[in-house]
Amino acid sequence: MSEVQSMSEMAKPTQRPLEQVIQVSRRDLPLSCPLPGAEVWNMHPRVYLPIEDEPSGQSVCPYCGARYVLIEDEGS
Repeated sequence: MSEVQSMSEMAKPTQRPLEQVIQVSRRDLPLSCPLPGAEVWNMHPRVYLPIEDEPSGQSVCPYCGARYVLIEDEGS
């Protein structure tokens, strides 16, 4: 079963990126992988993921397979 993590919980990944689902909101855009501040920030070249343009609101990093899902901001 996949674990859903927010950006603040991402500081110390406990699973391989392929198994993670990371929630991001519009205030976190533009989305890049690895995320700024992540412990593994240098694991591969930074790639920007246009998650806001995806009809599903989801995106997968082509390098590490980390899965991201765009959620609505609480104030929206």
